[in-house]
Amino acid sequence: MSALDFLVELGTEELPPKALNTLAEAFLAGIDKGLQAAGLNYETKTVYAAPRRLAVLITALATQQPDRSINLDGPPRQAAFDAEGNPTQAALGFAKKCGVDLSEIDQSGPKLRYSQSIAGKPTSSLLPTIVEDSLNDLPIPKRMRWGARKEEFVRPTQWLVMLLGDQVIDCTILAQKAGRDSRGHRFHHPENVRIGSPSSYLADLRAAYVLADANERREIISKRTEELATRQEGTAIVPPALLDEVTALVEWPVPLVCSFEERFLDVPQEALITTMQDNQKYFCLLDADGKLLPRFITVANIESKDPQQIIAGNEKVVRPRLTDAEFFFKQDKKQKLEDFNQRLQNVVFQEKLGSVYDKAERVSKLAAYIAARIGGNASWAARAGLLSKCDLATEMVGEFPEMQGVAGYYYALNDGEPEDVALALNEQYMPRGAGAELPATLTGAAVAIADKLDTLVGIFGIGMLPTGSKDPYALRRAALGVLRILIEKQLDLDLNDAVAFAVNAFGTKVKAAGLNDSVLEFIFDRLRARYEDEGVDVATYLSVRALKPGSALDFDQRVQAVQAFRQLPEAAALAAVNKRVSNLLSKVEGSIPTVVEAKYFDNANEFSLYSAIQQADQAVQPMAAARQYSESLARLAALREPVDAFFEAVMVNAEDAKVRANRYALLARLRGLFLGVADISLLG
Repeated sequence: MSALDFLVELGTEELPPKALNTLAEAFLAGIDKGLQAAGLNYETKTVYAAPRRLAVLITALATQQPDRSINLDGPPRQAAFDAEGNPTQAALGFAKKCGVDLSEIDQSGPKLRYSQSIAGKPTSSLLPTIVEDSLNDLPIPKRMRWGARKEEFVRPTQWLVMLLGDQVIDCTILAQKAGRDSRGHRFHHPENVRIGSPSSYLADLRAAYVLADANERREIISKRTEELATRQEGTAIVPPALLDEVTALVEWPVPLVCSFEERFLDVPQEALITTMQDNQKYFCLLDADGKLLPRFITVANIESKDPQQIIAGNEKVVRPRLTDAEFFFKQDKKQKLEDFNQRLQNVVFQEKLGSVYDKAERVSKLAAYIAARIGGNASWAARAGLLSKCDLATEMVGEFPEMQGVAGYYYALNDGEPEDVALALNEQYMPRGAGAELPATLTGAAVAIADKLDTLVGIFGIGMLPTGSKDPYALRRAALGVLRILIEKQLDLDLNDAVAFAVNAFGTKVKAAGLNDSVLEFIFDRLRARYEDEGVDVATYLSVRALKPGSALDFDQRVQAVQAFRQLPEAAALAAVNKRVSNLLSKVEGSIPTVVEAKYFDNANEFSLYSAIQQADQAVQPMAAARQYSESLARLAALREPVDAFFEAVMVNAEDAKVRANRYALLARLRGLFLGVADISLLG
C-alpha cells in the first residue's frame, strides 16, 4: 500500500502563549486519534507550534483506508422468532438497527448475525474531518468569533495549509480554504511562503525567518541566554514556565542584554525579579553570591540592524515598574511592621472565625507552645506568630502578592527583629507546594505548623470539610505540609496535644465535640497517599495507624521498621500468628488476666514460649523506649519457633477455665510485644 507524508498548518492571530504547548499537544493527539479510528497507519508524528501557527506533520501515511468488515450479533434464534416462525420485535429491531431488511440478516447460527464488508476510502477524503474534529476538541475555555463569521476558535484564523504528498487537500476549515501558502515573519518576510512538500515545511519557513519548531526556539533561547549571562559574569534565572512562555511569544528569537539603575537594588530583589519575570517576561541575572545584578535579558522577535534601540526601549519600559516597587518599599518602611496589624483587625480571615489579626494572635500562642516542644525558642515563635500576617497589609504585598512572607522578612530585619523571627515570616508558608523547600529554622517550623493547624482546626470546626476536588482553604496541602516538616526535619511533636491546644484557642467559635479526632484523622490520612507514592504497602501503613501514634515522626519511624520487618523470612508466619491471636482474643468473654501464672502450664512448649516472651520483653523494652523499632521487630522475629511449637502442641481453649484464661494471658503478652511497634496482624 502506498504512503505519503501529510502536513496540516493552521495560521492564526497570535495564540495565547501560556496555552500554546497544551493546544499543540492536543491538536496532535486529536489527529492521531482520528487516524487510528480510521485504521490509517503511519510512521512518525510531530507537532510544531509558534505564535501564529499550529502544525502537524505525519510521515508515511497510508493513502488508502483498508477494507474492513463489521459483524454484529443479534438476539438468540428462539427470541427472534415465535412458535409459528414469525419474527418478533427483537428480530425486527435488530434489522432496523443494522439498517437492512430482515432477509439480509444471517439466521443460520444460534444467534442472528449481520456481517457487512466496508470498502476503505481514500485518505484524502478522510483528512478534512479528522483535522476539523481535532480542532473542535481542543481545550479552549473561551472561543471567539471574528467579523461576521459564525466559525469560532481561540483566535481569528488567517490561512490553512493541507498537503498530502505534494497535493493540496481540497477543503475549507474554520473559514480558511486549504492551500500550500503559509506566511513568514511579520517584519522580516511578511509575504506568503510556498510550502513545497510536507518534508520541506521547516526549511521553507526558516528561510522566511520563522522557526516553527518550539523545541528549537527553546534551545536557542536557553543556550544564548546562558552565554550572555556568562559574559555578564552572572547566572540567568530561567524558570521552565517562563522559558516556555517566551518561546511561545517569538518566531525568530534574539536574546539581548539590557540594564537598569543600580539604585533599584536597594529594593528587595524578589520584588524586582517578580515584576521583571511576570510583567515583562525578562530573564534576571544573579551574581556568584545569588545577588541580583542590575541587568536582565529580553528576547526580541526580530533581528534588528540597530539592537541598541530595542535594548533602550525595554529599559524604558521596565523603569516605571521598578520605580513602583521602590516607592512601595520606601512607603512601607515609614512605619513599624507590627503597626500593620491594626489594619488586619478589619480584614476578615473567615466570617465565623474572625479577622486575620485574630488568626495571628492564635498562631502566636500555638507557635510558642510548639516551639517549646521541638527544641525551639518559644518567645521568638510567639513574636513571629504575632507579626506573621502584617505584611499582607503593606503596599508592597498589595502590588506584588507573591511577596507575602518575603516582604515581611525584609521589614522585620529593618525593624531590628531577631533574624530567626524575620526568616519565620517567610518560612510560615513553607512548603509552598509538593516537594518544595521546608523551613530552615525551628522558629519558622513552629510558625508554619501553627498556621496550618490553626487553619485546619478552624475550617473543620465550622464544618467546611473539603469535598472531592473542592478544597478552597487548601487543607490537604496544609496537612501534608505539617507532616513533611515534622518527618523530614525529625521534629517530635505530639499532634494530639497540639491540635487540642488549637481547638481550645478558638473557644466558642468552633464546635469542639469530636473536632480533635476528625482533624487528626484527616492529617494522618494524608500519610497513606505519601507512603503509596514511596512504594510502601498500604497494609504497612494500616498496621501503624491502628495504634494511633500522635507524633508524625514516631509514625514514620514505625512504618519504616515494619517495612524492614516484612523483608524478614519470619515475617509472614508471625503476621499470620498475630492475626490468629487477635481473632482468639477478640472472642474472649470477660477480662483476660494481666498476669501469666506458670503453675497452670501443663506442656513444655508453654514454658518455652513464656520464657522466650520474657526474654524478648526485657530485650525490646529499652529498644522501644529509644524508638529503635526496626531492632525491636528483628528481635521479636526470634519468637517464631517457640510460637509455632506452642500452637502445634497446645490447645488454647482448654476445658479447665483457669488453664484457658492463663493461655489467653500468655497470648495477650505475646501480642502486646508486637503492638509496641505496630499491629502486624494487619499484614497477613
